[in-house]
Amino acid sequence: MISADDYVLQLIQDQGVITPEAAQEACAVVQAGGSSEATLHTDALARLVAQGVLSWQDITDALAREFDLETINLDEVRPSLETLDFLGRELAERTQIFPLQQHSSELEVAVADPLNTEVVDEISRLLKTTLTIRLATPEAIKKAIEFHYASASEDGKSSMFDSISDGDLKLELPTNETKAEDAPIIRYVNLLITEAIKRRASDIHLEPLEKRFRVRYRIDGVLHEVENPPKRLQASIISRLKLMAEVSLAEKRIPQDGRIQVKSTGKEIDLRVSVLPTVYGESIVMRILDKEGLRLGLPELGFFSDDQTNFQNLVTMADGIFLVTGPTGSGKSTTLYAALNYINKPDRKIITVEDPVEYQMIGINQVQVRREVGMTFAAALRSMLRQAPNIIMIGEIRDLETAEIAVNASLTGHMVFSTLHTNDAPSAVTRLVDIGVKPFLVSASLRGALAQRLVRRICPNCAKPYEPTHKELHSIGAAAQELDGANFMKGAGCSKCNNIGYKGRRGIFEMFVVGEELQAMIYNGATLVELRRKCRELGMRSMREDGIRKIAAGVTTVEEVLNATVSIIE
Repeated sequence: MISADDYVLQLIQDQGVITPEAAQEACAVVQAGGSSEATLHTDALARLVAQGVLSWQDITDALAREFDLETINLDEVRPSLETLDFLGRELAERTQIFPLQQHSSELEVAVADPLNTEVVDEISRLLKTTLTIRLATPEAIKKAIEFHYASASEDGKSSMFDSISDGDLKLELPTNETKAEDAPIIRYVNLLITEAIKRRASDIHLEPLEKRFRVRYRIDGVLHEVENPPKRLQASIISRLKLMAEVSLAEKRIPQDGRIQVKSTGKEIDLRVSVLPTVYGESIVMRILDKEGLRLGLPELGFFSDDQTNFQNLVTMADGIFLVTGPTGSGKSTTLYAALNYINKPDRKIITVEDPVEYQMIGINQVQVRREVGMTFAAALRSMLRQAPNIIMIGEIRDLETAEIAVNASLTGHMVFSTLHTNDAPSAVTRLVDIGVKPFLVSASLRGALAQRLVRRICPNCAKPYEPTHKELHSIGAAAQELDGANFMKGAGCSKCNNIGYKGRRGIFEMFVVGEELQAMIYNGATLVELRRKCRELGMRSMREDGIRKIAAGVTTVEEVLNATVSIIE
């Protein structure tokens, strides 16, 4: 129906399409039949059409004359696939607007209701384009949408999700989409996300290739390809995800970043969405941020009791800098969040500055970096110090300005946590010096550094005793005394781990604690080799050695430790 049926009923009388008597009679009949004031004119129009007194084409023609718009015969229209994808089936079905032709900054569409300007404005805003309006009947528009988007209806749901019922899906989607929930593309995208969460994936990768549209989940750090949707659905799936992430559907030339918030199995999940144009279309990676999974205790990180004690001592110091080091994806942020959870008490004020803020933490003040308005790490840190915090967490020390403010904060009674990209723990010292921090300032402020990697944990449900070969043990340099009483295990594969043999990940660590001897060496400009040698003399365990301990404890395998670490030549 039209959004203002009382107006339409008067319009077709004024234009002589029907007589006033016919309109009055129709209103009287439906009112006697129980129509309310709110639906009186709508029901009267429906009765007139049902009786054959007028048709929807008559109404459309009347509106076209009133607003000086053109009508269009949708049976003669053949919009391109690109034009259909530009609007997308979900928007077309929700708004009952059909795309006709796309120009550089303009989209020609067919509508039945020119009075509903709010819908037209909404689409124009979402697509960031101007809409040119043509008129068609509601039935013609509905028929055109069903016919031209039919290919999506046939194959939208991939068989990889057959085991999941629609009742399992509890995603929070944009409003006013109740009717569109049955659309195959929407159902496919929702199930794609639900299945990823069910499998404990950290990322969803949708990658356009020349002849196929590849979908992969990253589970415990390893990419696993799942059944791919048809290549011809690529544009519709990408458009749906871009709509959910609230990024421009029209922009396909530059990278875009967005966010999707969903609820699945009673948990709140954030998805950080990255859209990157490639040769064969836009590639999308969605990083899954499980807010509840953040609340890890220190044992869940993978610490043995001795390392956990050292870690607790470091993070509860009154002042200084504590750094977590490692490459991207090594779990640095998770370790820092776990440390903040451990020390988050009512008598302490904690402020973080992050880019981006991935998890919202109760009781902690979190600041989002926004470089476009001048809110850099350094600018945020200066303001934070005026807030009198006890503990400061910096997402990453990237430059001299940030490093100097962090050092000065640590020297004036604050405890500072941050991350660095270095291969081992002692390298944190040389990295700070390379950035430009004076060695005597590093010596005075640095309390310790933790280097880490992630290894997959053997699935506890299908773990079986296992005897590694001599070659395997030799490859990791395991000494005989380290393996006394070892409990070697290997996952056989089961339904709980998707027959992989691993479930979850644990950290392997290298703990660098700065005592008096190391302070003096740093002050005097010792080299990395000298620092590492002294650390080893003082009992520092390398990540490879910590990995060997976890192999012997039946936590992980030789293969995982070999893949995650390098042998250090003393």
